Amino acid sequence: MKIKLDENLPSRVASLLNGMGHDVHTVFDEGLAGRPDGEVWEAAQRESRFLITQDLDFADLRRFVPGSHSGILLIRLHSPDLPSLITRVAEIFREENVQDWQRCFVVSTEHKLRVVQP
Repeated sequence: MKIKLDENLPSRVASLLNGMGHDVHTVFDEGLAGRPDGEVWEAAQRESRFLITQDLDFADLRRFVPGSHSGILLIRLHSPDLPSLITRVAEIFREENVQDWQRCFVVSTEHKLRVVQP
């Protein structure tokens, strides 16, 4: 899966996902850290990458209608510390069929996933 990792996720998540065979680009590596969300979004869509973020600016389903983009995974943990983020992303990518999430809007909490399909 082609993934764009937002700056609010640790680089260890990129290493984890690369190790699982995914093609991960990070906002940091591309010089987009601190840039407006619109620029990050445009880069992800231009490259047909699934965006993984914690940024609530990407939470509006009216703006990010499933099927109109390459996909979003919004991580919403109560305590989004480094170990919790890495553990949750690892669980998701090991246990779920994430390839089916292309063009979907997905929200993850500690224990639940909500997948909104096109």
